[in-house]
Amino acid sequence: MPLSKKELLEQANKACKNTLMETLNIEVIDYGENFLVARMPVTPRVHQPDGVLHGGAIAALAESVGSFASHIFIDTEKFFVRGIEITANHLKSIKEGFVYAKATFIHKGRTTQLLDIRVTDEANNLISVCRLSTISLPKKQ
Repeated sequence: MPLSKKELLEQANKACKNTLMETLNIEVIDYGENFLVARMPVTPRVHQPDGVLHGGAIAALAESVGSFASHIFIDTEKFFVRGIEITANHLKSIKEGFVYAKATFIHKGRTTQLLDIRVTDEANNLISVCRLSTISLPKKQ
């Protein structure tokens, strides 16, 4: 029996224990047929020295949400997902609140996937635009 939406979100967030996602307080909050959304609090823990959100934290958020999106749409008994390339264009800075990353598939292939990831603030202002390529590789038997 497939997991409910609530169960899948709980399972995804449980998998983040003792990882970079837990360190950055990244939480998966929603998904649908072609997208996945996560959020991250903007606090001094993720600031660069001048007090705004660090671009590396945005890239980590984008790669996390994109990889999770690829992961939930494959047969995890047979395959695992790895990010192979990420780009990030930072358009606006932010000092506090939350940022939301929504990963949407551009290409959902059997082996490779391409995702568009839009990072916005709580007022839906565009903070960054990212692209992530992932690959699904067979697990060794």
